[in-house]
Amino acid sequence: MLALAVFPALVLAIFIYRKDKFQKEPLGLLAKAFFFGCLSAVPAVFLERFFSSLYIGFGSLLPDFFGGIYNGYVVAGNSEELCKLILLSLAVWRSRHFDEYFDGIVYAAFVSLGFASLENVLYVFAQDTFASALMTGSVRAVLSVPGHFLFGVAMGYFFALAKFQPEHRKRNLLLAYLVPMLLHGTFDALLMIPEAMGEDGSWLSGILFPLFLFFDFRMWKICMKKLRHLQELSEQQAYKTGGNYSDDEYGNGTSGTNYGNYGNNGNGGDAFSGFNWDV
Repeated sequence: MLALAVFPALVLAIFIYRKDKFQKEPLGLLAKAFFFGCLSAVPAVFLERFFSSLYIGFGSLLPDFFGGIYNGYVVAGNSEELCKLILLSLAVWRSRHFDEYFDGIVYAAFVSLGFASLENVLYVFAQDTFASALMTGSVRAVLSVPGHFLFGVAMGYFFALAKFQPEHRKRNLLLAYLVPMLLHGTFDALLMIPEAMGEDGSWLSGILFPLFLFFDFRMWKICMKKLRHLQELSEQQAYKTGGNYSDDEYGNGTSGTNYGNYGNNGNGGDAFSGFNWDV
């Protein structure tokens, strides 16, 4: 059950690691980002409880379906993505290894996968029977964990723009919170609305679940497009400077390492060769 809970996150972590075509990120810092993602679940729980308690006061005055919207966007999306963004910033913003655009997606994905792994473990081991644990782990492996990964890609895209385009830093930091929050909220709300309506919402599942699958498919396409865009920006970053980044041009924390050797930095060979343990 532990393997079932953690394995999806491991697969996606390897996937995003291999997509880093230039300078591979140090394993120590990736582990730190993953661990900080796990830590972000702690304040998220308290925030979720706080916002859930607020709803008790006025929820009875609203239609039942609104509970699913509120839980999706305010309780889950808002609390979890805010905490992940804060812990992502604490983990890597000032690191000298955060020195190219694509790094934003890599680190944000690892933070999100850390959060998703801990959440997955808790959900799986909270089940009463082996069969229900197996079902929960299997469903979350194909829906929830990839969902968190995509929220991380969206967050990392704007997080990287905020890092390397200081003239638009405040706007992009805000978008690094708002965009994944809205994606997360929509993802959850489409599943939570029928649940909030109880038996009256059973008919709605037949409408909202296909809509959920369509939304999930579109989110994959959009996030992969954003991923490729940052790959292109990282490539321009490398060739523009001949592979040597400077603090003056690209912001704080750059390492001055040569990134021009495309073939030796992720375009081939073993995905785990040449790990750098330096944090």
